[in-house]
Amino acid sequence: MIRRVVRQSKFRHVFGQAVKNDQCYDDIRVSRVTWDSAFCAVNPKFVAIIVEASGGGAFLVLPLQKTGRIDKAYPTVCGHTGPVLDIDWCPHNDHVIASGSEDCTVMVWQIPENGLTAPLSEPVVVLEGHSKRVGIVMWHPTARNVLLSAGCDNLIIIWNVGTGEALINLEDMHPDVIFNVCWSRNGSLICTACKDKKVRVIDPRKGKIIAEKDKAHEGARPMRAIFLADGNIFTTGFSRMSERQLALWNPKNMEEPISVHEMDPSNGVLLPFYDPDTNVVYLCGKGDSSIRYFEITDEAPYVHYLNTFSSKEPQRGMGYMPKRGLDVNKCEIARFYKLHERKCEPIIMTVPRKSDLFQDDLYPDTAGPDPALEAEEWFDGKNGEPILISLKHGYVPGKNRDLKVVKKNVLDNKAPKKVEEPAIPQKPKNEVKLEELLREVKSLRDLVTLQDRRIAKLEDQVAKVCNLRNAHNH
Repeated sequence: MIRRVVRQSKFRHVFGQAVKNDQCYDDIRVSRVTWDSAFCAVNPKFVAIIVEASGGGAFLVLPLQKTGRIDKAYPTVCGHTGPVLDIDWCPHNDHVIASGSEDCTVMVWQIPENGLTAPLSEPVVVLEGHSKRVGIVMWHPTARNVLLSAGCDNLIIIWNVGTGEALINLEDMHPDVIFNVCWSRNGSLICTACKDKKVRVIDPRKGKIIAEKDKAHEGARPMRAIFLADGNIFTTGFSRMSERQLALWNPKNMEEPISVHEMDPSNGVLLPFYDPDTNVVYLCGKGDSSIRYFEITDEAPYVHYLNTFSSKEPQRGMGYMPKRGLDVNKCEIARFYKLHERKCEPIIMTVPRKSDLFQDDLYPDTAGPDPALEAEEWFDGKNGEPILISLKHGYVPGKNRDLKVVKKNVLDNKAPKKVEEPAIPQKPKNEVKLEELLREVKSLRDLVTLQDRRIAKLEDQVAKVCNLRNAHNH
């Protein structure tokens, strides 16, 4: 790959730095399940990490400031009966997260204001429609309560989470495993990468494939495809010689790529993380110990290598902070949460600047937490661009950040019966405390019920084995 950078770019000198040890999240047993998802999701309040769980599937949700050693007994989100494969925070509510699991279900969870004080086993809603494990969950970027899931049944379902209904089923489009799915910037289209080596652009509401490219990358190993802000598609994959590749495509003419770059002969799947505000793509290889980043522009060769952040330890997964969660006072343009075997380590990408003033060229207005559309409007055919916010005064680290997020809970106004109605009048403190205690008791009761079921199941299995052994001995 050409490493010569003669071009002027404000991102030429971006450098990455891992935080000090005491700012990592330690003693976490990161999931060992074989699946190429990121295993980590972050937002300005919480970091969520898929962890090892006996007899089911679980993930941790930690308030960002809860660094240091995490106690083994720290409560998890533990309602799935099989390993969790993917998690995604709702872009319009920092307390709502979706999870897909080997148990064939998608679950949507409401995380309490200050994080978990007890195990959470009751989701707000369970979405059932897949017949095989669900490896991908992804919220719509601009419509409230719209969630996409993709399973190993090669089916994509788009749900209205507020009503718990599957409103779009995209069947018979993918003959093999779907490696990844990505929404376009306004969520009117999706693109997918599939094991049959095709990249497809799909209009989900019409149920039509509007463009596709066979053998986007000729190698057999997994590909990834993501939409860029201008509507082009960026892909990662492998060449016939098993070299890692990246390519840029125009969906209006997918015969030939706009550009292709050969990278290296490593075999880790490249997970792309994209910042639409700066047009920088960060590539994190699973099992690699580096993050490479590229700027995408209108001038040849279109994909320009910027730099590589290298470390000693390989990454098991990676979380990527939305722009509104970054520290603009420190000229931070990206923050990653790198999963090791037993810890999660934040890595901060910074553009060195001498001035202390707000650097508006680094921070154009970015997607804020307000949805542009209601779910019903989107399903009816409307589109909405992301509602942008300025970071100039917003999201300053410290106390003021929380005050900005006085959001109505997206799941309260149109939720299934299970959700408690939000109480508008302020309650006295002891009543609130009592409610918290009751919630905790309920959660513990649920956990005991779950454990009871698991114990009964195990006892059954042991009894069967004993009976078989006795029969065999007689």
